[in-house]
Amino acid sequence: MTEVTVVTGGSNGIGLGCVQAAKEKGRKVVNIDIMAEKKPLSDLFIQADLTQKDQLDAAFDQILSQFDVVGLVNNAGAAINHDLAQTGLKDFEELVPLNLIAPMLCTQHVLSSMRKLGWGRIVNIASRVVLGKENRTAYSATKGGLSSMSKGWALELASEGITVNTIAPGPIATDLFERANPPGSPSTEKIRNGVPVKRLGSVHDVARGVMFFLDQDAGFVTGQTLYVCGGMTIGASGH
Repeated sequence: MTEVTVVTGGSNGIGLGCVQAAKEKGRKVVNIDIMAEKKPLSDLFIQADLTQKDQLDAAFDQILSQFDVVGLVNNAGAAINHDLAQTGLKDFEELVPLNLIAPMLCTQHVLSSMRKLGWGRIVNIASRVVLGKENRTAYSATKGGLSSMSKGWALELASEGITVNTIAPGPIATDLFERANPPGSPSTEKIRNGVPVKRLGSVHDVARGVMFFLDQDAGFVTGQTLYVCGGMTIGASGH
């Protein structure tokens, strides 16, 4: 069967950047997203809510009946920006199913295909917030959990030729970011000026890192976290 890479949440933002980059490399791509594609780009689009296990299972049943999956990008996710006092049980009830449980279930589904082929590449999209950011209690907890799970999976699967790595991006100029931080606003300029490279990241910056981890030749790199952050993990500019 034809080999494909599956991208979750590939209809916009970082996920769309990953779909575009994979297609440019000649890969066949399946996009699973709750949102419709604005224009057909993937080789197969499946509209599904990944927080609903029956929809997730049906999506992968369809994929695995047609393709061999050699790559999985667990990108679909959501954020809630509440400070500690505002954070409630509802925040975790909303984020855990999408940011933690769905990536685990998606990964479980593709293992049989990767094991059959003797290799596979899994890339999980976390966030720079795992290193600490205010007003992100539930979001940082779930993204930190995803990053931690990735390391465990990497150890479990390494001997089978399956690698698991994490990309931790930020700040990235996605539509979601720009709605909260309008271009040119004082708050946005403060963020941009704090980035050592003096610009916000693009979805293509993130996608380049993802494509490295997805490469079949990257088999000696597993359990790693790549921060695509313009240098912010080593210190904000001007401090």
